[in-house]
Order: sequence, then C-alpha cells, then structure tokens
Amino acid sequence: MDYSQTIEYYNKNHREFTSNTLDVSFSDIQDRFLRLLPENALILDFGCGTGRDSRYFLKKGYRVEACDGSEEMVKTAERVAGIPVRQMLFSELCEQERYDGIFACASILHVPYAELPDIFLRMERATKPGGILYVSFKYGQFEGIRNGRFFTDMDEDRLGDILQMTEGLEILELWITGDVRPGREDERWLNVLLCRSR
Repeated sequence: MDYSQTIEYYNKNHREFTSNTLDVSFSDIQDRFLRLLPENALILDFGCGTGRDSRYFLKKGYRVEACDGSEEMVKTAERVAGIPVRQMLFSELCEQERYDGIFACASILHVPYAELPDIFLRMERATKPGGILYVSFKYGQFEGIRNGRFFTDMDEDRLGDILQMTEGLEILELWITGDVRPGREDERWLNVLLCRSR
C-alpha cells in the first residue's frame, strides 16, 4: 500500500485538520481508556495527529510517546503536547512489551483491511501482557479513497475476523458513537478497548 496520498493530505491540510479536531472534547473516551491503566503508565499515542490526546494524557500524569506518519502533523503534535514525536508508519512499530497502553484514535483506519492483522500483531507485541489498546474506525464496510484519504471502515464482523488472526487480544468493550465534531454527529464510529492476554 502506498500511503503517500493520505500522508500528503495531512501535510497539505494540517492547519484545517488541527482547527477541526484539536479542541474537540474527547475526555469521555480518553478517561475510559485511562481507567484501565496503572498509575504512571507508559502510553503510545499511535498516529497522534494534532497531539490532542498526548497532551491530555500528560496532563493526567501519564508518560507518553507519540508518532505520526505526516511530517506536518508531527510538528503540530510536538508543539501541542510539548514532547518529541517520532515520524513513522504504523508498519514500522517494532517494540516488544514496552507500553502499558496504546491509543490509536482514528489512525489505523488509514490502513488497508488486508494489512490490519499485521498492525494489530505489532500493537499486541508492543504492549505489555495485560496492556490495553484503544482503536476506533468509521463504522461500516467501506474501503477506499474518501475525501482525499484512504479509509478502511470497520464493523463487528470485520473486526472479529482480524482478531481471530491475532489471538492474543481480547475485546473488553465495544461501542458505537456519533462523531464528536459539530455538524457531523450522524457519522458513526466503532470504538474498541482491547486487552493483551497475560
């Protein structure tokens, strides 16, 4: 998969994307994730975008590492969160049992469905036993270019098929929400909290 079109979208539209997402209230889902983590946990903000979530986790006293594929989003996230942010693709995650939690909010939805089992395996390996993962996707079965970016939508059946290929991840919670951005409440999102088997 060539990610250049999606990355270029974020490089070109980083200011508009930041203005649309940075100050959106997302604490319900952020806190739902944090409640499952130990004190002083190390979190990977995986595809951190603006750095909004990294900033929130840091303010709550957690340790955070962050990465994104877009050079301009990396710069934005470093400014917003005040930490170094690594520029990397999801397929470059090679850590072993490093993180207490991985937060992949509206990020790995840019990966083709056929490549997602590998990404889930990479996240599983990078998480400590008993560690927590949060992922979110637009709800449905669409896959392809939408508004200049590649998207893989997800529903319960498609997610179940992926998790059968990983085996080390267990669903703790799965729920559907509307988009938190004003005027887009009718867009549905699949939210999932997963636990790595001990």
